[in-house]
Amino acid sequence: MRTRNLILSVCAAGALFLAGTLVGANRFTKPSTILHVVTIKWKAEATDAQKTEVLKGVEKMAGEIPGVKSVWTKGIKVQGQGYTSAFVMEFENAAAFAAYADNPAHQEWNKMYQAVHEQSTTHDITN
Repeated sequence: MRTRNLILSVCAAGALFLAGTLVGANRFTKPSTILHVVTIKWKAEATDAQKTEVLKGVEKMAGEIPGVKSVWTKGIKVQGQGYTSAFVMEFENAAAFAAYADNPAHQEWNKMYQAVHEQSTTHDITN
């Protein structure tokens, strides 16, 4: 009887350990959306108000373009000498991303953006 209880206790402990390992495992997904990541170096004469207007304009533009799923506009760590801002747009699929460039909302936003940014880098990423 004592051996049986010991075996049951060891099995229970093993099951509990395995359950804890499975619950604590890091889980992630590989979505098929497209991320459009842009880092910005502003012109020296660009004002804080203009910079804010451009980044708020990203949000406005995203609301007008079909297929934009999410937007990020607050760069926490932006690398590259002179680069101080960044934004990201997430597109539902390749068709939405392809249509973005010619969308009138993007064309209108781009006029404001071109006037105040000196240089930018763009990275388009998917799985």
